[in-house]
Amino acid sequence: MPRRDVVSWTGMLSAYVRNGHYHDSLEFFDSMIVSGQCPNEFTLSSVLKSCSLLGELDYGTRIHTFVIKLGFEPNQFLGSSMIDLYAKCGLTEEACKIFRDMESGDTVSWTAIISSLVQAQKWRQALGYYIDMIYAARVHPNEFTFVKLFAASCSLGLNYGKLLHAHLIRFGMRLNLVLKTAMVNMYSKCQKMEDAIKVLNQTPEYDVLLWTSVISGFAQSLRVADAVAALHEMELSGIVPNNFTYSSMLKACSAVLSLELGKQIHLQVLKAGLEDDTCAGGALVDMYLKCSDLIEDGLRAFREITSPSVITWTSLIAGFAEHGFEQDSFQYFLEMQTVGVEPNSFTFSSILHACSTVKSLSQTRKIHGRIVKTKAGSDIAVGNALVDAYAALGMVDDAWHVINSMIHRDAITYTGLATRMNQLGNYEIALDLITRMQTDDVMMDRFSLASFLSASAGLASMETGKQLHCYSIKAGLGSGISVLNALVDLYGKCGCRDDAHRAFSEISEPDIVSWNCLISGLASSGYISSALSSFDNMRLAGFKPDSITFLLVLFACSHGGLVELGLEHFQSMREKYDIAPQLDHYSCLVDLLGRAGRLEDAMEAIMTMPFKPDALIYKTLLAACKLHKNISLGEYTARRGMELDPSDPAFYVLLASLYDDSGQPDLAKSTRQAMRERGLKKNVGQCWMEIRNRVHLFDAGDRSHPQINEIHEKVICSIRIPWTKMLAC
Repeated sequence: MPRRDVVSWTGMLSAYVRNGHYHDSLEFFDSMIVSGQCPNEFTLSSVLKSCSLLGELDYGTRIHTFVIKLGFEPNQFLGSSMIDLYAKCGLTEEACKIFRDMESGDTVSWTAIISSLVQAQKWRQALGYYIDMIYAARVHPNEFTFVKLFAASCSLGLNYGKLLHAHLIRFGMRLNLVLKTAMVNMYSKCQKMEDAIKVLNQTPEYDVLLWTSVISGFAQSLRVADAVAALHEMELSGIVPNNFTYSSMLKACSAVLSLELGKQIHLQVLKAGLEDDTCAGGALVDMYLKCSDLIEDGLRAFREITSPSVITWTSLIAGFAEHGFEQDSFQYFLEMQTVGVEPNSFTFSSILHACSTVKSLSQTRKIHGRIVKTKAGSDIAVGNALVDAYAALGMVDDAWHVINSMIHRDAITYTGLATRMNQLGNYEIALDLITRMQTDDVMMDRFSLASFLSASAGLASMETGKQLHCYSIKAGLGSGISVLNALVDLYGKCGCRDDAHRAFSEISEPDIVSWNCLISGLASSGYISSALSSFDNMRLAGFKPDSITFLLVLFACSHGGLVELGLEHFQSMREKYDIAPQLDHYSCLVDLLGRAGRLEDAMEAIMTMPFKPDALIYKTLLAACKLHKNISLGEYTARRGMELDPSDPAFYVLLASLYDDSGQPDLAKSTRQAMRERGLKKNVGQCWMEIRNRVHLFDAGDRSHPQINEIHEKVICSIRIPWTKMLAC
């Protein structure tokens, strides 16, 4: 056989690449080099394409070295292949450097660099290159340039998409199927379905990808009826839906919780023989887990898939966790790894959410250890989920350790921690996060701002709250309902009734949370009549109270001594609003009756409620027994509470105080002795002062502060002149 030349080697290698035999093409190239044949630029370009598609960065770097050694300039042909390689391997800076080193770029190379930036989600930089392409370099874009740019405009916003649409017309592009699909997809993702339909109808060419983009757009806009109509029209035109089409329809069903429609789509999936498909099957699992009351429906759909993907496993794990079956989600997380499917960042985030819900330290630590061994540890969403899991357990140091180890932090990182600190009553820690966010150069969003306002409300820190209010206006965040709700809560809890009503009036469309914030703030500041009037106004406005509303109303009635009204509202929960009272509601009922001296009725409520009593409800009754000096019932209540929570010193403290108030000092002394023998200590009382916009916490009896004498003088000053604010001393 005659000796092969570079043309025959390159032709054979190109054939391997065209037919998708990328690994074989690299082996063939190795054989070519071993044979002593020197490659040309077309050979190297083909090999670079294989490296790019395989993600073989090391091999691709070797080819780059060949390019340099052989003295080839990174021209449009070779340069575009090298740009594509580095872009697909995530090295966009290297791709940009190669592009800059090219003497002059043509449409292919400009499109390659724009494509690489879009792939790296550097949308604005991609648009910047497009502007340089058409104005500075005066190179005309082609259809593929616009396809990539339309993908970028989905994230940049509708205005950019419309501008590109105008440019497409200006350059006289023919609207082929590829371009048409890209434009429909852009308008759909921007939720401009009327514009998407106009583009759809501009030419008579349709395919399954185009129709799926339309259906997906309707689904994302929750226009399910339109999605169904589009599916029907697609089938009438003779185009058969594929797995992605059915997946889009099932996602629409999940979004609006339409089990009936979901079952109809399920039948179509079965007829098409796609129930074992990862995409359609995974969407079926997600739909049943979200729409059906029977968790078994989702599991049955899952078991029908022969080889579930990581996405399908994640849907199953997340679905079980959301339905309250956290232990099952842990089991499936283990099963997934047993069958050889590696969890991804979404899987870890879902399972960590389950850990947060059940507050399982052992599971959190296990999963944390697993994350450290994978690449998911650098994912910001996984880091945020870990922070939340530790914070939910009150493990603040562990949460900080995770935050400090994260390469990148965002507003969600700090918002999640602040929210958990608020739930635990650690409001001062939540407010300290503001400074840390500024240090990290992380901007507040409306959710983090709402969390910080809630922390200010928890401390009744008016000055901090006002500064945050001013910031919300300057940053353009003041109109968000979450921020306005938090402002209502803040001013209410700080005793500023008029400001609370003013903030509430600024909400254009109040929701149930808005009303609850108003009632809560007013009730906690002692404005019982105003709180109950707000409850009446809420109902007149057509809002149905929820379980939280009734907790707040019962609290208001209890602290206002309105026993009969409170009982009336408690009865109306089930009879009028079909809301089953929970344990928290019974605790409020016991407090309502106990404060009024109706201790036997309070005890009867505990004995007849459909739940096992917890320690808190006995503590509530014991406090009422102390108030009304009922020793016999107090002793019984304290004994039951101690059985449920032997480590809570409050039962000993309240019982000893009951004995003291009832003239039984010896029994009080023996109770305190028993408390000491069990190694229990009374929880230290705390107070706080706000000085120069900073909240300072103090424990009762603590003299460790270096300026303790000066602080005492300030406190005495405020006591001597009652109307003088502590801040003014």
